[in-house]
Amino acid sequence: MSYEPGASHEVATGDALEARLKAYEGEPAAVARAGKDAVNAPMIRHWCEAMGDTNPAYSGPDAMAPPTMLQAWTMGGLSGHSGRTHAYDELLGLLDEAGCTSVVATDCEQEYLRPLRPGDEITFDSVIESVSERKTTKLGTGYFVTTRTDIHVGTDLAGTHRFRILKYTPGRRAEQQQPDRRQRPPRPRPVVNRDNAGFWEGVRRRSLLIQRCTDCGTLRHPWLPGCNACGGLEWDTVEASGEGTVYSYVVMHHPPFPAFDPPYAVVLVELAEGVRMISNVVGVPYDKVRIGMPVRLEFQVYDDESVLPVFRAREEAA
Repeated sequence: MSYEPGASHEVATGDALEARLKAYEGEPAAVARAGKDAVNAPMIRHWCEAMGDTNPAYSGPDAMAPPTMLQAWTMGGLSGHSGRTHAYDELLGLLDEAGCTSVVATDCEQEYLRPLRPGDEITFDSVIESVSERKTTKLGTGYFVTTRTDIHVGTDLAGTHRFRILKYTPGRRAEQQQPDRRQRPPRPRPVVNRDNAGFWEGVRRRSLLIQRCTDCGTLRHPWLPGCNACGGLEWDTVEASGEGTVYSYVVMHHPPFPAFDPPYAVVLVELAEGVRMISNVVGVPYDKVRIGMPVRLEFQVYDDESVLPVFRAREEAA
């Protein structure tokens, strides 16, 4: 018997549940919705200021919106969008009933087909593109749900945005038990992808590499596929000297995580080369970290597998 989205059914598990979930593939999640605001210069300016993106293409009379703003023009804000379609809510509800009550965003993919410029009015349609088979992850067991949103200006397809979440049943967490500090969980591993793999390969060799645009010479960090100053796609690397200063910092008190000992300082270090990166300061108490503190790079090995760049206060290093 086939399952129809929108019908009332008892909670199922295993193959029966997966059949019900798969029935939602191709169902609309949004139909002919309009962006709440036209593409506009103030939002572009705020975005560029937040990202530190000084590309001249995003300002002036012939400005275009940064392509990575694609999703921003579809967002409904606190009040949301009118004309909801219920298939997506029903799908998430079915997963909730099956015990997959937790959710985490995992990744997104975007395709850019037409520049968006101030004054453009966008419309968009979303579809539930896929629901995975049951997967077991470090977080727990559940299902990856992917939606695809097509953004239009008039009849032109401007871009496509795919967004993927994991709806899962939380696994048994170590913090639910009395922690044994002699058996501390391993430190979380960095996410390595095709854009930053070269950076982490350098770290493995105890070298901190900074991307450099070969068109305009601009240095950038974190690593990106293109230059945020001129848009160039070609790049090489320079090795950081390792000298820097604490540009800003926060002290983490919560949430607790077994691999860490809060409170601890998370710092934004400005390297001598001018780029900034997030890391930790070691060798000094969290309450002794200060803005402007000189630091020097070192590499710290965790549980014989993970190597991370950290910074030591220069006075401590001396």
